[in-house]
Amino acid sequence: MSRRPLIAGNWKMNGLLADAIALAEGVAAKRKSQPDLACDMLVCPPFPLLGAVAAALAGSGVALGAQDCHAKVSGAHTGDTSPALLKDVGCSAVILGHSERRTDHAETDAQVKAKAAAAHAAGLLAIVCIGETLAQRDAGQTIDINKSQLKGSLPEGANADNTVIAYEPVWAIGTGRVATPEQAQEVHAAIRAELVKLIGESEAGKMRILYGGSMKPENAAQLIALPDVDGGLIGGAALKVEDFWAIARNCA
Repeated sequence: MSRRPLIAGNWKMNGLLADAIALAEGVAAKRKSQPDLACDMLVCPPFPLLGAVAAALAGSGVALGAQDCHAKVSGAHTGDTSPALLKDVGCSAVILGHSERRTDHAETDAQVKAKAAAAHAAGLLAIVCIGETLAQRDAGQTIDINKSQLKGSLPEGANADNTVIAYEPVWAIGTGRVATPEQAQEVHAAIRAELVKLIGESEAGKMRILYGGSMKPENAAQLIALPDVDGGLIGGAALKVEDFWAIARNCA
């Protein structure tokens, strides 16, 4: 089944205003130079930079996303941002349950599920992240951990149009390590098989599953070519225009 790849850049907590504008303008210019690019592109800057990045991306075909949202539409939640507000300022997607949120903020599957449901209600694409630690991989728990997180984090009503799954081998994020193609495909295939049980064969076959463990220009082609890898959630390489663009160009 043909799934259009998604190359999503997670800028994390990086960049000041001038940096963000320059980076977004650079990505936008590259995208405009190749209107027939065979993938979707998305960038997710820190919250205060969303407006400036939205302006820099306008008309380029590169979508804007956020790195988190609250499960409530509004209210007394100091420091949080609602999915409705993200939609209002130009976002079309939001990353949820990233391993750094699960670790730094002790986010649970149930919280990720509630946020994803709220994102759907606001009309946002939910990029739901799952993945195992090195200790869990070494203990032979990789498949079980990912299946459990997927089941616990996916809200009712999730489908291929409103949800993307991002597989993050936590041990490969920011370490320079990367899963072998065989390891990546094994987990992606297991995730898709579990999706069949959760949302049905048709939707599971259409849902995109991104690889999110240190994808770089050097390994992107090999990873994206795998049968169940439908693009990448890019960290460090998304902070350099040429690297991010080189990854996107690997989508056939």
